[in-house]
Amino acid sequence: MQRAGEGTRILNFLIDTLIVFLIAYACYKWYNFYVLYWGYQPYQFSWFFFGGLFVYYTLMESIFQRSLAKWFTYTKVVGPGDSRVSLWRVLVRSAARLTIIDLFFIPFLGKPLHDWASGTDVVTVE
Repeated sequence: MQRAGEGTRILNFLIDTLIVFLIAYACYKWYNFYVLYWGYQPYQFSWFFFGGLFVYYTLMESIFQRSLAKWFTYTKVVGPGDSRVSLWRVLVRSAARLTIIDLFFIPFLGKPLHDWASGTDVVTVE
């Protein structure tokens, strides 16, 4: 299997971020109805976005080894030796994505922090 290129990785990031943003925004607006009319405690949008980001990637990559963008670009996440990625690796991967500096590790490690920390890689599907 061939490792996915930087352009594909950026496209995956943009598509998945848009999907997560739309889901988080809908949940945020839905929850604010309860804040306004039922007196629930208000939360900032960032709680919905980053929580949604973690849940989205954890569910999609642990079940399918792909997110929706990875289906679109014909790529998938693999563990060491191109094996199926384990749940603990997906959890580490999803948690590392929550850091702001995740993508700045590419020049130093050759891959983003979430790939390096979890020992995973993104490859193309033949």
